[in-house]
Amino acid sequence: MSDKIPEGNRSARERLAQQREREKGREKRRRTLIVSSAVVGVLALAAVVGLIAANAGKDGGGDTASGPAVAPSGAIGEDALTVPVGAADAPSTLTIWEDFRCPVCAQFETAFRDTVAELADEGQVKVEYHLATIIDGNLGGTGSLRAANAAACAQDAGKFAPYHDVLFSNQPPEPDDAFAKNSRLVELAGEVEGLDTPAFRSCVEDGEHDSWVKKSDTAFREGGFQGTPTVLLNGESVFPSKGGEQISPENLKKWVAAANKGKELGTATPSDPATPADPSGRSSGPAS
Repeated sequence: MSDKIPEGNRSARERLAQQREREKGREKRRRTLIVSSAVVGVLALAAVVGLIAANAGKDGGGDTASGPAVAPSGAIGEDALTVPVGAADAPSTLTIWEDFRCPVCAQFETAFRDTVAELADEGQVKVEYHLATIIDGNLGGTGSLRAANAAACAQDAGKFAPYHDVLFSNQPPEPDDAFAKNSRLVELAGEVEGLDTPAFRSCVEDGEHDSWVKKSDTAFREGGFQGTPTVLLNGESVFPSKGGEQISPENLKKWVAAANKGKELGTATPSDPATPADPSGRSSGPAS
């Protein structure tokens, strides 16, 4: 028996193979088109959902930042735009600019909250918080503004630090403007002992510190910062890196220790009885 394929059969098989290859090519192109269309559809849907979410849920929490800037109790610095946490006489200063809708800020807080609290509690650093509203500007909505105002209201009650932590721990997805709802911000205040009071609710619902928040955001935009979070140790950027080293809890402690070498740790405690240490052990700095 010959192992040679007759010419006629060879041609038929070749034609069949070529046809199969063409069919595979068409099927591949069809699947690529389907996948591409699905991706475009998902992105379009996400854009629509994001637009709807960014403009939804404003239960009396619109932008009321048209009056004079009313700084929260204990705010310090130029134009009283800084919310201090920790001993005022600590040898180093950790400056943190954040937006409560910013997902990277929430990631930073998750990774560094305990470390920052430890450094502040030990008197190694005083933490100076500044609030921005860039996500409102980028995606629309008022969640950044509303949450920042609520945090300022918590500062009035001496409970900025724990409420700040609660907000980031419960941050909604970036396109979801859930923090635009004053009712949600009041609900979260229930997680901080003693914060959910008539005075706090009134402060949140009236937007008492809206103009102050707007002024803080203007300072952020005019400060030449690249985004949130912006983290500075004694004025030097340490996020996401410093001197070629990536930030980490261990490196942050190392950098602070080097900056504090030979210096006395801070011991000052809040002097205003209206701003006591909060239940988490993190204390608001004294008013200046």
